[in-house]
Amino acid sequence: MANRHLKHQRRQDSTDTMRSLQILAGIAGLASMVSPIQASTVIDPSTAAKAAIDAMNNAFYNPSEGRWSPDVAWWISGTALQAVLDYMHVTGSRDYLSQAHDIIEKQKAPLAWWPQGGGNFRADSTDDTGWWALAMLRMFDLTGDKQYLAIAMQDEQYIWNYWTDTECGGGIYVDIRAMTYKNAIANALYIKLAAALHLRTGDARYLTKALKAHQWFVESRMINGEGLVNDGLTQDKANGVCFNNEGPTWSYLQGVVIGGLVELFRTTQNETYIRSAATLANAVISSPQLTPPSTGVLTDYACEGTAAGCNYDQQSFKGIFARNLGELDVLIVGRPYRTYLEQNANSAYQKARNADDTYGTSWSGPFDGSNLAKQQSAASLWVALL
Repeated sequence: MANRHLKHQRRQDSTDTMRSLQILAGIAGLASMVSPIQASTVIDPSTAAKAAIDAMNNAFYNPSEGRWSPDVAWWISGTALQAVLDYMHVTGSRDYLSQAHDIIEKQKAPLAWWPQGGGNFRADSTDDTGWWALAMLRMFDLTGDKQYLAIAMQDEQYIWNYWTDTECGGGIYVDIRAMTYKNAIANALYIKLAAALHLRTGDARYLTKALKAHQWFVESRMINGEGLVNDGLTQDKANGVCFNNEGPTWSYLQGVVIGGLVELFRTTQNETYIRSAATLANAVISSPQLTPPSTGVLTDYACEGTAAGCNYDQQSFKGIFARNLGELDVLIVGRPYRTYLEQNANSAYQKARNADDTYGTSWSGPFDGSNLAKQQSAASLWVALL
């Protein structure tokens, strides 16, 4: 069964590659909208990616807990696992597969702070569940073992249970305990997960829900006049309406929306989704806040360089954007976003890294110490270039 699945996955990857060659010239022409800054990386991306993962394991992995840095938010171990699995998926390496098995076995147990979820990554917030569910899909891609697909399917249903058509005309709540706040990240993760499940199972129910969530997201006005995604919605209960809360346009919000559009394209072959993803990617690159012209490097402006600085969550964001931008880039003729990713990787390597291959918060430097959040972000950046 595993071999049959891996053959199917290789065929799907080949189909995507062939399809990328057929994308309309108008999309390929988007390359001209990305300013060429630097043509290559200062180190081989596969070497840098492995060094970043090894450093992450050496500095932060706790084998007895089966996760990195137990004092750091649990979801960040989920996105760190995604970076490791993506590395293996792209390179063919299986260096970390035993570790991945161990992480999943330990972390799929019922959560101490939310035992009512019943385990399998069903947490007290829908976005936390979404990160781990996407990692389970990548584990399925790597192994062909349907237990991981089954977990992702269970997680999708769990998240969908928190969709309502009442408040804000639709959408998924992020906070399960309080049943409050319909925000961008929870809904973007759901769209990506449901579309990815449709691609792998062919079950039309996943596509129906992904399309419903996507249409609601577009109509929710969380995408602002600059073409960027704000944090979420505020409900005006007196008037029965919801509106864009104008929260920060965090880099990871843009990234996961791009990733959802990529998955919708992969499973429908509708080029409208690629065009929308490219439009959002270009908005990030042209934003003087997210990509300051002085550096040409991705910046979470709402925390980097501020007195308060970035917390663990925020330190994770840029790598998630890079991961999803890389998923878009490989589908477009000429890989128009590779130069931007290279510029970020070169800057991080030269200005935000220390001698043991750990990375700081700002990819423009200087190095300000490292932790799991910063490290998985840098690892994801390098993996995006593979």
